[in-house]
Order: sequence, then C-alpha cells, then structure tokens
Amino acid sequence: MQKLLTRVETVNSLLCVGLDPTGDDVQATQRLREVIAETATYAAAFKPNLAFFLSRENGVAMLRDTVRSIPQDIPVILDGKFGDIANTAEQYARFAYDIVGADAVTVNPYMGDDTIRPFARPGKMVFSLAKTSNKPLHGLQDAAMTRGGSISDWAARLARLMDEELTESTIGLVVGATEPAAVAKVRAACPEQWFLVPGIGAQGGDLAATLRAGLRADGSGLLINSSRGIWQAKDAGAAARELQEQINEFRAVTSPTQA
Repeated sequence: MQKLLTRVETVNSLLCVGLDPTGDDVQATQRLREVIAETATYAAAFKPNLAFFLSRENGVAMLRDTVRSIPQDIPVILDGKFGDIANTAEQYARFAYDIVGADAVTVNPYMGDDTIRPFARPGKMVFSLAKTSNKPLHGLQDAAMTRGGSISDWAARLARLMDEELTESTIGLVVGATEPAAVAKVRAACPEQWFLVPGIGAQGGDLAATLRAGLRADGSGLLINSSRGIWQAKDAGAAARELQEQINEFRAVTSPTQA
C-alpha cells in the first residue's frame, strides 16, 4: 500500500497501464518493452493480465522478464482473478509473489474469504472482484440475497471487513467503469478502500462519470486501468499522458482543496 501511495503522489497519477500482449512472441516482447518505457512516467501501476502470458509456450518466462523490466518504484498488479482456496490458493500466491514478483493480485471471492486470505501477505495488496465491467445475460453479481442486497454488495462488504481485519495487508476492490451507479454504490459501502477500475475505453466506460462516482474525498482511491487503449495506440506514451491528464483535470475540479 505504501508503495502505491508513494507512486501516486510522486507522479500525480491514478493511471494503471494494463499489459495484455498480443501478436507472436517476438512482436509481444518488443511491444511490451515499448509500452513500459513510454508509459512509465505516467503510470501509478502496471497490470499484466496472466491469461495473455499463459497462452504462450514460454509465457511464464515472458511474464517474469516483463515484471523485472518495470521500474522498482512502480507497483505491479498481477491480474489472474485467482479463485481457489487452501493449499491450492497458497500455491497461486507463491506463483504470483515469489515466482513472478508481483506486488498485488486480483482474486475472485466466489468461494468466500478463504480465497483472499492466502494472498493477504504482509506488504501485499489484494483486489477482490466486486462489480465487474462485463454485462452477462445470466450473471451472478446482481442476484438478490435473502439478507438484502446483491451478491456483488456482499462481495464488497466481505472485502471491507477483511481489510479492517488484516492490518498487515490491504484489500481493495475491482469495480468496473461500465456502470457508474454501481461504482457509487460500492463507494458508499466502502468509503476508504482502493478500487481497481477496468472498463474505460474499449469497453465503453465513462471516465468522468466513473471518477464522479468513485473518487474519495481526498481525490484518490481509484486506479483507472487502460489496456487496449494504450497497447494499440501508435504512441503509447502520448495515450497514457492524455488519459492521466484527463483524470487529473477531473480530480482538480472535485478535490475539496479546489472547491
């Protein structure tokens, strides 16, 4: 958490650069180098997507090399959406932290707090799925519970309770940008936690509405992720800078110190 806070303050950024490598291994390796070099100035964090590496024969080696190439002061969030428990989850945590070298992970809490605990190591950060950016025809997240609220509401509450309990690690939330009302709802339930926010750009999320709904009173608390929008840009650095500036323009308007 401290690494993230320091980085956010140092570069005045809430931008998370997603790394979803496409093309053959040679093309992907070259593009990864370019994107990291061109966007590091603007990135509060990098988020390699595990699937885009594991689909390659030498994907684990490529992933490790990618993480090692990222400047040490920039947090790395391994987006694996891990969802198992017990000793299996412990092995996933070992892979993410000890083999890959990530600072944080994403997890799927469908099986309860047992999916989160193995990843909640001291000094590490876990982003637990709450309300994702996809819109399935038959989804679970909006299903009503007999105790009131939806499954996504309970997932957010679980993460908040665990964040309060596990003082040596930090539990944040993944909240998609495609439904700003849902972002506002989760923020009301979890006023202090950090949100990792996918869905801006290719998935159609509204940046201004998302920031309005999810920013904390101190003008932070969100990591706005962009993957394809930066990866596919002719100039990744320019795309990252433009998004960072758009985010900061809105933060300057809404910050209490600017009111």
